[in-house]
Amino acid sequence: MITTSARARTRWLAAGAVLVAVVLLAGCGRSGSDHSSRRSSEPRPSESTAAAPAPAPVPAPAPAGTPGMGTPQPATNCTVQAGDPAAMAAATSGANPGDRICLAGDMGGQRLELRRSGTPERPIVVLGGGRATTKGITVDASNVVIDGVIARQPSAPGWSLKGTNITVSNSASLSPRGDDGDGIRFWGNGIKIVHNTIRDTKNLNHAHADCMQTFATDDDNPASQNVLIDGNRCEDIANMCLIAEGPDSEAGDGSGEGKSTNFVFTNNFCDNHASQALFADDVSNITASGNQIVGKLDKAFAFQNNSTGAKVGANRVERAGYEVGIDDSSQSGYQGPQPGGGP
Repeated sequence: MITTSARARTRWLAAGAVLVAVVLLAGCGRSGSDHSSRRSSEPRPSESTAAAPAPAPVPAPAPAGTPGMGTPQPATNCTVQAGDPAAMAAATSGANPGDRICLAGDMGGQRLELRRSGTPERPIVVLGGGRATTKGITVDASNVVIDGVIARQPSAPGWSLKGTNITVSNSASLSPRGDDGDGIRFWGNGIKIVHNTIRDTKNLNHAHADCMQTFATDDDNPASQNVLIDGNRCEDIANMCLIAEGPDSEAGDGSGEGKSTNFVFTNNFCDNHASQALFADDVSNITASGNQIVGKLDKAFAFQNNSTGAKVGANRVERAGYEVGIDDSSQSGYQGPQPGGGP
């Protein structure tokens, strides 16, 4: 398996001396290190590379109807209660379909890891009540609901979601650090990321830190379908709100297997500092509507390499040069404002 950093090094070497000259003139002194490391997604040179921040405050639930962490589900009707790291690990490692695992308190340096699946009728539910804090979330299972869990200064990615029918809601990924610095990475079918807050991703140690990312490079990182990303708040994001790359992406490291399709990206708040908020490469049938894009960007939404069937509308774009960038291969089925240029 090719590592993330090896893929990025190959891409940067292929870019040649012209890209090196641009980086040196910009004075940023960095290179990218993941699937999104290309000219169209370069971070702005003003981004901070300061040391790790003080613990981020837990966000208060957002008012109804606004993007961000909503009101968590009540931690009631629990089949298991866990108030410390050992109890959490025991509860998740022994979880069965229909279990409701209720977390309370600070789990210290322990990451919430769930690798056991529920069923469509009886998902495994983990409830944090908006107060339980962990060092990250990893789900490698299906038919799972995570609600009201705060990942504070987790090892990046703050959340790693892989499987079928996974929902993460009313939760937070705050100041992820290490690896490539992403707030969330996801792979699978029927994933729902709704009413969460993702805050403070930084390009430290050659990271390329996005709010959310998916790519399709091998069996461990498959193509994704039927993804809902709604009502989230991406704050102080070094790069993109969402970068999605399919199995035949122009990055050149795709698996060539399956299809990335049917993404709904709606009602999100994006405060990010790359060249666009959403970047799609070989991902078809994306709906992007009702989003607020506040960063100073070249464009808000970028579609390239057969990212056909995109539907864009009713977004509030505040400082981008134009709303939509699209290439010829992605024009089929496009519905939305007149594109302002390329992706």
